[in-house]
Amino acid sequence: MNKTKALAILSSDALSSVAYGPEQILLVLMTVGAAAYWYSIPIAIGVLVLLLALILSYRQIIFSYPQGGGAYVVSKRNLGMYPGLVAGGSLLVDYILTVAVSVSAGTDAITSAFPELRPYNVGIAVLFVLFLTVLNLRGVTESASILAYPVYLFVLALFILIGVGLYDIATGHASPDLHTKIGTPVAGLSLFLLLRAFASGSSALTGVEAISNAIPNFKEPAPNNAAKTLAAMGSLLALLFSGIVFLAYYYGVSPSEEVTVVSQIAEHTFGRNALYYFIQGTTALILILAANTGYSAFPLLAVNLAKDKFIPRMFTVRGDRLGYSNGIIILGLLSIVLIVAFEGKTEHLIPLYAVGVFIPFTLSQTGMMVKWIREKPQGWIPKLVINTTGAVISFAVTLIFFFTKFAQVWSVLLFLPLIIWIFTRIRSHYEAVADQLRITTCEPAKPIEGNIIIVPVAGITHVVENSLNYAKSLSADQIIAVYVNFEREDQIAFEEKWKKWQPDVRLVTLHSPYRSIISPLTKFIDTVQRKASESDYQVTVVIPQFIPKKGWHNFLHNQSSLLIRAHLLYRRDVILTTVPYHLKK
Repeated sequence: MNKTKALAILSSDALSSVAYGPEQILLVLMTVGAAAYWYSIPIAIGVLVLLLALILSYRQIIFSYPQGGGAYVVSKRNLGMYPGLVAGGSLLVDYILTVAVSVSAGTDAITSAFPELRPYNVGIAVLFVLFLTVLNLRGVTESASILAYPVYLFVLALFILIGVGLYDIATGHASPDLHTKIGTPVAGLSLFLLLRAFASGSSALTGVEAISNAIPNFKEPAPNNAAKTLAAMGSLLALLFSGIVFLAYYYGVSPSEEVTVVSQIAEHTFGRNALYYFIQGTTALILILAANTGYSAFPLLAVNLAKDKFIPRMFTVRGDRLGYSNGIIILGLLSIVLIVAFEGKTEHLIPLYAVGVFIPFTLSQTGMMVKWIREKPQGWIPKLVINTTGAVISFAVTLIFFFTKFAQVWSVLLFLPLIIWIFTRIRSHYEAVADQLRITTCEPAKPIEGNIIIVPVAGITHVVENSLNYAKSLSADQIIAVYVNFEREDQIAFEEKWKKWQPDVRLVTLHSPYRSIISPLTKFIDTVQRKASESDYQVTVVIPQFIPKKGWHNFLHNQSSLLIRAHLLYRRDVILTTVPYHLKK
């Protein structure tokens, strides 16, 4: 991607957070009263200082680790495996929350403009996730082209809103009596509450790390283009966040469950006219499409973890559109689960989302500190100061979240150890398999003395004949045809027909009084396999199946074949093969 498209696809998460970040500050301050809203200004300044530290820190990560991977790669290489897994696990969950939060917030923007849609919040959000999943399965380049327009329209819409709002304030069209003056004493306000508001406002910084995770997606020179995109994103985020916070304070906007803060500012500035709906429409679009940051970064992070054998290798497989399809599909499904579980309520998802971001922020900055101290390259001291500042502030925000919002983020203390345990179990599995498969170290492969072929049959047909001919072509030591009957009369009649038709193939008939095919067949295969293993013989099950001209007819005619395959598919001790017989009509 070029810088223009990259800014759209990788910055949409961070830029869209201005639609709910300022609101999170006001939600905390309103517990004291509207008089406390002026504190949103110094809190916003603190958030901007943190943003500057993060932008400078991640700029250094981009040039130090141009292969991407972000916090996971930095933490693993400098702090060790387990800190790396904490960062990687946090980010994986965070990208799932990115999709859930962005889509839920976008749905809120739509229902703020059209209140009659509010009862359908969850359904609308799920539909948007499905749309984004399909879009990304079509390929990153195509999705970037589609995303660019709403992202830049959103930036334009908010600049118009902020510009007109500041003009109204400067010309006296906005009443100065809507807010309390800065410095007004507020009874009942505590440091604990201010720290909680600062932590909530820091949720506007989610998505800052996405560019450092996706450097391989950029055109060459990738690190330079990524660094410039990061700077552009930081500048836009700072301007938009500052403008929304100031207008919300000046207009005395109070958060509401029915209407978002941005909606109230737009309505106060323009009324319910075309510009209002333009702002709400572009806000909804970018919030929904901001989820695409997760779709870009999650698969790439999963690839890094899969290459290190901490998650299944299926995540390294590219689809025919060159995207990592398995990561995209898993991300979409898990996001839908979260949206349904939290009933699409953004305010319940954001604390978990934010703390999941600041843990990797802290670890990546600490990892960079260790790197500079260990390597001491030319000009390393200013770099160390930048990363130290970022690490200290990020760690402070993480602690604030745990101290002030423990009831909402306690689950992090459960799922992070669980994720790390799963990672290590998968790694142990791959290592054990590698040890057993390695030719230079493992014991010699067990010789196979012969082959016993079992052919389940349901009658005397061309399908069965085709399967028997295949079995005979394998030079088997013994071919056993197995017929499961429900009535004794059928058994006697079938045995007589078989002797005349295939006298050289042994037939075993199994009576099933409970009319089950699977149970007696699998018991027979177990018996044969035990005997065969004693003599180092291989057991092969050949399943006859005919293929109709129309694909959907296959299920109507081959239920027994499909069930047998399903029960034997994961058997380690038998070879399973299906012999098709294609119908001509």
